[in-house]
Amino acid sequence: MDIANRDIVHMDLDSFFVSVERLQNSSLKSKPVLIGGTSDRSVVASCSYETRRYGVHSAMPMKTARMLCPDAVVIRGDMESYSRHSRTVTDIIAESAPVYEKASIDEHYIDISGMDRFFGCYKWTHQLRARIMKETGLPISFGLSVNKTVAKIATGEAKPSGELHVQRPRVPVFLAPLSIKKIPMIGEKTFRMLRAMGVDTISTLRQMPPELMERVMGKNGNEIWRRANGIDNTPVEPYQEQKSISTERTFEQDSTDVRMMRSLLAGMVEKLCFELRSQHKLTSCVTVKLRYANFDTHTLQKRIPYTSFDHTLIEIAGELFDRLYNRRMLIRLLGIRLTHLVQGTQQLNLFEDTPGMVDLYRTVDRLKQRFGKKAVIRAVNLHPLTTHDPGEGKAIS
Repeated sequence: MDIANRDIVHMDLDSFFVSVERLQNSSLKSKPVLIGGTSDRSVVASCSYETRRYGVHSAMPMKTARMLCPDAVVIRGDMESYSRHSRTVTDIIAESAPVYEKASIDEHYIDISGMDRFFGCYKWTHQLRARIMKETGLPISFGLSVNKTVAKIATGEAKPSGELHVQRPRVPVFLAPLSIKKIPMIGEKTFRMLRAMGVDTISTLRQMPPELMERVMGKNGNEIWRRANGIDNTPVEPYQEQKSISTERTFEQDSTDVRMMRSLLAGMVEKLCFELRSQHKLTSCVTVKLRYANFDTHTLQKRIPYTSFDHTLIEIAGELFDRLYNRRMLIRLLGIRLTHLVQGTQQLNLFEDTPGMVDLYRTVDRLKQRFGKKAVIRAVNLHPLTTHDPGEGKAIS
């Protein structure tokens, strides 16, 4: 399909965490709701539209949000429930969509280029949205346009619980009056920089010489300029449940040293989780693999709420190892695989009353990025008999 003639859908569940809570407790409907930790030191993971009119937004300190909207109902999040509902929506999309990409726990891109010849792109997307709402009870919005950037912006304009089709001839007119904040790749720092240059709207931004944008912001500047002009050739990456990151270790000598193997497994998980966070990804399935000295190979997996925290995954990997290793035979190989990956930052931390854990992960990751992956490791990985490198054999697919 010619990239100049694409039809791309962006679907986004409205206030997803809040909507799930309202499914389970109908008394929350129409009430201002905050999802997150319940202490003042926590931050807002999600908020209802009723709270946003008071100036509340995601990632705001919970203390500030409660001051702005004192009548809000505060609920600690349930990531397991949100993950389950997310998979249900993905399954419905997978049944109908020719090519789809799960961009995060609550949003999908779908490439339906060519659908007009058979059915009609807007009609097809409208019916899919209606089916999702009927079968899940969750409100969802969509934007349909010529590429991922314009489709995502259109979804934002369609919310809450709406749909918007921006056809090719209307793209420049649609984008022109919008704030530059609407462009997906513009964060707070870039926004402030552009505002300091006198750039407020997409119309003004696209009049900037691309050479100037690149000189001021590097390669990102040129990409921002392209997106302001409605240009985005990024493909919809087919979503594959086997998208994974893994590592395994074959021992020089077969072993029954359980302490050493648990230490090695923890080290493997720690390194894979650092890779996940570096790529802004989350996993929802853990698989442990054992191969005995006689080459018998066994695996065991567990579906989990989306996460990228090593302390959570180390515990799960250890539990799977204990269930697998019941023959007390010599082990030749040990492996770990994290699958069902999606883009996204760690959501679970937003429900914790101890943000110190979040700060600790951020600090450790910064140290590893600056000084190398071995700059900081968990004490559990320092088994006195191990001389292994837990990262050996890593594979990403």
